Amino acid sequence: MLPRLEDHDRLFINKFVYHFIAIGRGDVIVFRYPRDPSVSYIKRVIALPGDRIRIDRGRVVLNGRALHEPYVPQEYRDDRSMSETTVPPNSYFVLGDHRNVASDSREFGPVDRSLVYGKAVFVYWPAHDLGVVH
Repeated sequence: MLPRLEDHDRLFINKFVYHFIAIGRGDVIVFRYPRDPSVSYIKRVIALPGDRIRIDRGRVVLNGRALHEPYVPQEYRDDRSMSETTVPPNSYFVLGDHRNVASDSREFGPVDRSLVYGKAVFVYWPAHDLGVVH
């Protein structure tokens, strides 16, 4: 996620956008953690409902093709693998850009659409991290 998101960054979250457009691959979403809905998480959408996804020694393979991921910093890549799975209807497979330390769909599974409440759009604090989230 660029600029790099850190704990305690302050973000503008668009809570209305997904009432008008569909969640897209690559979106940085904000959602309630599936195991404790009182906690919010922010992750990147990697796979949409019906997509097939697997991870081979850290490389994401989406619908049979390796996914180019320039947003994952080299120092945060990992070599974990995951067998192929199909994302269920109304769910999204999300990964953190800091793969070697992220708690994401590899751990807690796909995120149900009902838990998503916004899209991260802009970091406004601290000032040195100011910028649009890509």
